[in-house]
Amino acid sequence: MKKIFKRCLTGLAIAAGSIILLAGAFLGILTIAEYKPGEMDKLEVKNHSTQKPSGISTGVPLSVLTWNIGYASLDESQDFFMDGGKGVRPPNDSNVRRNLSGIRDFIFDTDFDIALIQEIDIASKRSYYIDQRSYLTENFSGNSAFAHNFNSIFVPIPFPEFIGRVSSGLLTLNRAATVESFRMSLPNPFSWPVRAVNLKRCLLISRIPLENASSQLVIVNLHLEAYDSGGGDASAGREAQTKAMLNFLYAEYAKGNYCIAGGDFNQNFPGIDPQLFSLRHSDYFTAGTLSPSLLYPGWQYASDTRIPSCRLLNEPYSGDLEKTQFYIIDGFVLSPNVELTETQAFDLGFKYSDHNPVKIRVVLR
Repeated sequence: MKKIFKRCLTGLAIAAGSIILLAGAFLGILTIAEYKPGEMDKLEVKNHSTQKPSGISTGVPLSVLTWNIGYASLDESQDFFMDGGKGVRPPNDSNVRRNLSGIRDFIFDTDFDIALIQEIDIASKRSYYIDQRSYLTENFSGNSAFAHNFNSIFVPIPFPEFIGRVSSGLLTLNRAATVESFRMSLPNPFSWPVRAVNLKRCLLISRIPLENASSQLVIVNLHLEAYDSGGGDASAGREAQTKAMLNFLYAEYAKGNYCIAGGDFNQNFPGIDPQLFSLRHSDYFTAGTLSPSLLYPGWQYASDTRIPSCRLLNEPYSGDLEKTQFYIIDGFVLSPNVELTETQAFDLGFKYSDHNPVKIRVVLR
């Protein structure tokens, strides 16, 4: 019996050692392969048209659209495990292709000069490796710039249906000439080893010349932190990233430029209806609220406070307003020399994404 017992202990020790070695090797691979962008990286601006890009001038109306498309996988039939649901990805690629078609039709049927798109996948398991950037830029009359904010060879959650490979980011579509575009890294609230497989949030900055002024229009596409754990405070990452974004904008405005930042702030905009947007599911994603005190005098937020721009993915969308957790977390920040003339959110019933698109019309003064 003693010999058998010793053999069992030896076998267990060998098995445990093998598991530890394999786990260490796996973690080492993820660490070596970690996406490590610079603080400020220049991006390629792709021209998708043989026509000369249109110009932008002061005193002329300008339309800017923002939409988090949920990697064309988070339509009204879906839930998500990090929001209290169970889903990781749709059951097959037909959902993704249907959503992507509807997203493209809406974008190109909508009058806009600049479109800011978030959560667009290039090669991700969660969206069946469909290149959404190529799909949305095909036959687009203008230029585009793309910045990675999620680029991991393997995301090892949830067990056993892992997220797996993710290559995703921000896409800016622009019908006007773009001088250059940059990827600016934002503060990262994660530490190793979680950092190695997590998002690397950023700003996608596009500089656009003006036809009748020496200054530039600076467009910022953003998607701030959602499920962070900085210092045990779920809002720490978002707050740090918001301040970094605003500091960049303030510096650009001080140079005499016009500034428009738009995207998914993962924070409610001020002035929303507390009845419609009251907190019903505090155990999951909590948005918080953007404070008006963050803005310097003359700066303003722009969002449509009548229509929800996002829903919680704890269950498929039934249309039941009493059961659904809504947010208004998509919108814009405008510098004092940008006059807001209209804000419109489009209630698509979350048919293609867990977010609704939002558009503004402005005039550069």
